[in-house]
Amino acid sequence: MTQEEAGLKISNLRKQIEYHSHRYYVMDEPEISDFAYDAMYRELQDLEAAFPMYDSPDSPTKRVGGAVLDKFEKMTHRVPLGSLSDVFSFEELDDFFERTAEKEPNIYFSVEPKIDGLSVALTYENGVFVRGATRGDGVTGEDVTENLKTIRAIPLKLKESLPYLCVRGEVFMSRKVFSALNEAREEEGLPRFANPRNAAAGSLRQLDSKITASRRLDIFIFNLQEGSLYADGREAKTHTEALLRLEELGFQILPHIKRLSSREEVKAHILDLGKMRDTLPFDIDGAVVKADDFEARRRLGELTNTPKWAVAYKYPPEQQETTLLDIELAVGRTGVLTPTAVLTPVFLAGSTVSRATLHNFDYIAAKDIRLGDKVILQKAGDIIPEIVCALTQKRTGDEKTFDIPTHCPSCQTPLIKDGDGQGAALRCVNPACPAQRARSIIHFASKNAMNIDGLGERIVLALLEGNLIADSADLYKLSVSDVAQMERMGEKSAQNLISAIEDSKERGLERLLFAFGVRQVGESAAEAIAAHFGSLAACLDAKEEDFAAITDIGDITAGHLFRFFHNDEALSLIARLEEAGVSTLAKKEKPSDKLKGKTFVLTGTLPHMTRDEAAEKIKAAGGKVSSSVSSKTSFVVAGEEAGSKLTKAKTLGVPILDEEGLLSLLS
Repeated sequence: MTQEEAGLKISNLRKQIEYHSHRYYVMDEPEISDFAYDAMYRELQDLEAAFPMYDSPDSPTKRVGGAVLDKFEKMTHRVPLGSLSDVFSFEELDDFFERTAEKEPNIYFSVEPKIDGLSVALTYENGVFVRGATRGDGVTGEDVTENLKTIRAIPLKLKESLPYLCVRGEVFMSRKVFSALNEAREEEGLPRFANPRNAAAGSLRQLDSKITASRRLDIFIFNLQEGSLYADGREAKTHTEALLRLEELGFQILPHIKRLSSREEVKAHILDLGKMRDTLPFDIDGAVVKADDFEARRRLGELTNTPKWAVAYKYPPEQQETTLLDIELAVGRTGVLTPTAVLTPVFLAGSTVSRATLHNFDYIAAKDIRLGDKVILQKAGDIIPEIVCALTQKRTGDEKTFDIPTHCPSCQTPLIKDGDGQGAALRCVNPACPAQRARSIIHFASKNAMNIDGLGERIVLALLEGNLIADSADLYKLSVSDVAQMERMGEKSAQNLISAIEDSKERGLERLLFAFGVRQVGESAAEAIAAHFGSLAACLDAKEEDFAAITDIGDITAGHLFRFFHNDEALSLIARLEEAGVSTLAKKEKPSDKLKGKTFVLTGTLPHMTRDEAAEKIKAAGGKVSSSVSSKTSFVVAGEEAGSKLTKAKTLGVPILDEEGLLSLLS
């Protein structure tokens, strides 16, 4: 084959592959078999390898990924990617209608589903995809061009060569792909993703684009940002016209969009979209109502951060009916019993749910939840499954009242009620309780404690059942041969685990104090104690009032600490840890007072460090890190895809920093 023939063949193959990709991924109407498509794809790969002079950034072979970045570069959006005001009821929606009617009495609205994903901007020059960036704070995002190229629904080349075009879309992961991804991660022993949005966010921000390519992300285009849609310079007059034109150019646009004129029609379509939530192949969390005519939008104007011509109607948490089959009891590391509902599996808010929290025994009694009940299930915060209520009207008489336990299900020790006997928690106080020992070791090895990589619940339980360990100190006596004999553990896995255990010896007093699992001693308290005393020996010599003198350590926590350090079993554990060579000295220097008295809240994804790393820097400078925004918050540090915390901060007038601003403050 001559060079000229190869060039012609490559050009034709690219056109055919892009055509069939569009039919398959965007229109869902494939015309050829997967085998035929793969054959064309392999032929193109072979020709491009043999004739590198025809390499092109818009070739469909560029979608497989391969670029590995050190970091994502920041990118300023030419047109800001704004956010919308949320409304949660038709009454609030009516307020929006009244405001728009004052200036635009005869307005048309577009109503479309609000995809639960990540917003991005795609830029095309001369019809070729050249840049893609995340929304970020709306003004500055991250350049994720290489990762976006792996999304098959994004055309690398438009059907017409327009000089300049920028569009906005929502990247998401379909429910089917999400389910398959979690199944694969479970088989590999990796943690499951909480929901499709989290999975999509993590996938899009991979520095290795091959990983992104493997996650099979998708996208819907929902807005024209800037540029001409027509070669002759014509402009679209409405949002729906612009979207239809974008579809002609090769984009996958939002489905189920309607242009409507009356409030009643808008509300009816919002309700219809809500009824579709269970059957759609992707997650939606609301419906977006926009003024459809661009001229009307310009007349209505913008607020500081949101447009006056659009709102997002947010649906209440999705609920499903299912059956309560059983209530299982788990004993935590501090002895508290936690009831968990076992349910008939049901698909809810993006995943199949078969278990749900029941909080505590008072919750079960107050809601009169019985075994065999039909119950209403929802996800708290769209993440944690919980039972809302029992459907008492559907009872048949076969339901059974749940008997609150009197003895620990693990060791049969009589249970006690917390505090003055009126609390909701039941607790096993047997320090030798097998269930507590397992949870205690799992906590000891957890990421924020001693961070023993690979020592998960399955291996801990196997070690206990094989009598290879009895407590956390015994971990440091394990050998490679001990671990290798366990089921599903080869020589290499055993060596990796022993190495991780050995590495954990140098975590320092801060991690060790948290790893002990003393009641009410979290990470921040452990760091404060380590900074105050400097060594475990000093903690052992401290009096109860010495602990109480530490900032943020109250009298009750001081009592828990004092009793722990004077408990014979704890002292034996500490002695064996010291004998094994576990460091009992504080690793960190005493915090400075540069940020003393300042409280920070972290939200979103920062460009160059994790939120944990940012929190460490703030604490090291004497500041505090809180999980919620209030009027007492000193600063909110906002990164990529910052959510409701950023909105609340703006409402309360709390100063907002980006990563660069935080580092400037620290320096």
